[in-house]
Amino acid sequence: MPVVSHTPDADTLRDIMVPMRDGVRLATDVFFPQNAGRGPWPAILERTPYDKHEARVNEYTQRHPQVFGREELARFFTDAGFVVVFQDCRGRYGSEGRFTKYRGEAEDGFDTIGWIARQDWCDGQVATMGMSYSAHTQMAAACLNPPALAAMICDCGGFSNAYQGGIRFGGALELKQVTWAFRHALRSRAAAADPVAKAALEATDLRDWMHRLPWTQGHSPLSPVPDYEQFLFEQWTHNMFDDYWKIPALYAAGWHKTMRRIPSVHISGWYDPYAVTAVENFTGLRDAGHETSLILGPWTHGDRSRSYAGDVDFGADCTFDTGMGQDFVQFRIDTFRRHLLGAELPPGPRVRYFVMGGGDGRRNGAGRMYHGGTWHVANTWPPEDSVPTRLFLDAMGHLTGAPPQAVGARSFLFDPERPVPTTGGPITSGAPLMVGGAFDQTERPDLFNATAPGMPLASRADVLIFETAPLDRAVTIAGDVSVSLFVSSDRPTTDFTAKLVDVYPATSDYPHGYAMNLSDGILRTCYRDGFDKQRPLESGEIVEVLVRLYPTANRFEPGHRIRLEISSSNFPRFDVNPNDTVGNDLSGTKFRALNAVHCGPGHLSCLLVNLLPSR
Repeated sequence: MPVVSHTPDADTLRDIMVPMRDGVRLATDVFFPQNAGRGPWPAILERTPYDKHEARVNEYTQRHPQVFGREELARFFTDAGFVVVFQDCRGRYGSEGRFTKYRGEAEDGFDTIGWIARQDWCDGQVATMGMSYSAHTQMAAACLNPPALAAMICDCGGFSNAYQGGIRFGGALELKQVTWAFRHALRSRAAAADPVAKAALEATDLRDWMHRLPWTQGHSPLSPVPDYEQFLFEQWTHNMFDDYWKIPALYAAGWHKTMRRIPSVHISGWYDPYAVTAVENFTGLRDAGHETSLILGPWTHGDRSRSYAGDVDFGADCTFDTGMGQDFVQFRIDTFRRHLLGAELPPGPRVRYFVMGGGDGRRNGAGRMYHGGTWHVANTWPPEDSVPTRLFLDAMGHLTGAPPQAVGARSFLFDPERPVPTTGGPITSGAPLMVGGAFDQTERPDLFNATAPGMPLASRADVLIFETAPLDRAVTIAGDVSVSLFVSSDRPTTDFTAKLVDVYPATSDYPHGYAMNLSDGILRTCYRDGFDKQRPLESGEIVEVLVRLYPTANRFEPGHRIRLEISSSNFPRFDVNPNDTVGNDLSGTKFRALNAVHCGPGHLSCLLVNLLPSR
């Protein structure tokens, strides 16, 4: 591969076409330190499908709330003594080739890192950074062990296992993949080259299409751009955890033990869809002997310098800037100075996490409920001082620390034509259908799929409520969350969803109380024995299923209730199970399912959390 030299009179090289192993060339910009001689220097790489020239909406700080331009951002790092390299992913913007979402990023990242390391302006060390898709590209390349890779900062992404967080979850498809594909098909090279295709996309109302699910390939809102439609349907139809998913770009967990030991940082938020990924990468790499750290705040996707998520405010102290004692730009510079330049900077704690809660629950000046919270540190995740704890469900709708003595069940009719509407949660790229964050669990008038605006979700007949009595003391949880349920159905396949909620008592600001979502999850019952096999239910058969929720940390104040909501849909966060035959997720025939949760001796359905000691 060619060497592209730096000359003192040029501090930027634009649109260098870097060849990959198959001859496809990727458009690359290089920014050099100014007034710092000819180098060589360590390099920092960010690869993106979002146009390397365009500012990233997450690149701002508390002190600088306006988004940094790309060159402005690069100059922070070049002034610190690094070369900065931005690259368009294959098939996007200035780069050649065909874009197939995620699947080629390992090889292209490996080749790009190798090309950088061979340039005369690079000292042989390459670090990577970037958020979301740019974090996915980092972990994908790292799985192939590029010799020059020296450090990573994976912000809100970097698939540990995309089948279990990011594309699918619990066997269901995360429909943010639909909204992402549609929005970026509009900006694709194919749409730009075909005015008819672009006009068709622009005239499409995705909300109307979502009411017409399921689709067939060739007859979907993405049909005008077949490449985008194809990768979406591949994600949808590869509904078992098979070889399609077990590639470096989607399954870093399969490479944790063989990856070269390089330092890494993993960042996410309680309302970010990659909290599971961040935790799994941190845990897997730590167990494999890597130097790695984890940062978890109360944020939506990339909004680490905001004090709120959705309709809830956590206070000014919740931001990355306050929690880390420096803004995100300086944090990255210091991290790379330590690992690439040998700066004597002490490492921070291995885990830094924000425990939500402790606020007064009133409506603040911005109209948001003030929930508050505090930062904590730990060495492990879950925190080493946390205690695994079970709270048991009973047939009366209680959630208690003691197993129920009476046998019972609660049933509901799940109609896939009337799914439970998504009300916040760990979501990104969901517009115009859904937004991430914390919200009162009611059917807001602006909510897609709402059928009774103003009514609480808890009033629906297809939502089972299990909750504690009002707490007489504060209870704090921090860690992974799951629900073990004994269930039955009259259909061969169905879904069970779970949502953990902090229920505020009534106040003058919220006379009906405030039910704040903390974490949620889903399980498609045919995968109860593993995601590599499908097993139908026998009608009326009682089986145990484990519904995995997203990790969280929250303090439930005295007078609050801990609530668990169980249902069979959370739409459009997840695709809706038609309750037809096993494996036919896109069936056009939909059946109602009579589903039940069983409680009591022999069927100890329970919520599993990690309690922190009283503080």
